[in-house]
Amino acid sequence: MKKNSTQWITGGFSALLMLSLAFGSCKKSTNNTPASEETATSSDNALAEHTVSDLTEMAAQASDGSSGLSSYRVAPGYDPVLALGCATVGFNAAAKVDTITFNNTMCMDGITRNGKLIIDWSASASGATHYRDPGFSCNVSSVNYTVNGMPVNIISKTVTNTTPVGFNPATTDLTWSINANISIAKSTGTFTWICNRTKTLLNTSDTSVYHGSARAISWAKARVGITGSANGNTATGLTYTATITNQLIRDFGGCNISGQHPFIKGTIQFTPNGHPTRTIDYGNGSCDLIYTVTVSGNTYTFTLP
Repeated sequence: MKKNSTQWITGGFSALLMLSLAFGSCKKSTNNTPASEETATSSDNALAEHTVSDLTEMAAQASDGSSGLSSYRVAPGYDPVLALGCATVGFNAAAKVDTITFNNTMCMDGITRNGKLIIDWSASASGATHYRDPGFSCNVSSVNYTVNGMPVNIISKTVTNTTPVGFNPATTDLTWSINANISIAKSTGTFTWICNRTKTLLNTSDTSVYHGSARAISWAKARVGITGSANGNTATGLTYTATITNQLIRDFGGCNISGQHPFIKGTIQFTPNGHPTRTIDYGNGSCDLIYTVTVSGNTYTFTLP
């Protein structure tokens, strides 16, 4: 990725909060508005974007019945056999409900999570019992869920597998619709985020990733694309709109930075009410920790630690 391109570490919430508070490395704005004011709302949106993306991936891994929360379960450096993981997954096939319970310890991506995520897939089409099955639909809710101590409230979140029944994986990718309404309580205020998204498994045709209906997707090798729009209120109370103008891409097999899987490509147009549009640029596909926010002709470059 070029040095002026964008990327956000998946689940890198501590870094996200630091970015919201400290922008000392930013280019100074030529319109006398501090860089922190120019870009803080954009980082709020990035925080929400990755919060919902991670929630979706965790629901996918749990409900697909694969290796559980393979990207999240065990803290780095620990023996996965001997050490307690950061989460346990409970399955209730009769009620069609899965529960992810975090224990306030660090997960593999360096993030500490606590509380519960409840995945209710009772509204799925007949015979659709896994995330990979066309017609599978789940509602995700939260109970006292926190990320690095920051409360995340899932007001509503529905993920539905929209892939046609009987599809040919050699020519048709798996797709899901995502509708979510969440709030994130930051020290500076509460950020709300309502989205309509389409998620695509971009390498469905790879038989080492998608193995058909009988076996779980190998999420550790998945390449995922996200499109769609969002709206809500910033932590300072401004309404906003956010539209993905170039598909956001995460490559779980090709980009791993200390256990985290950042977006490596794509752009978002983010517009707070009464303010200029910001362009959040996640780069050209390279795996690094650099991203940019462009507003009013000024480009601010950030590098995550």
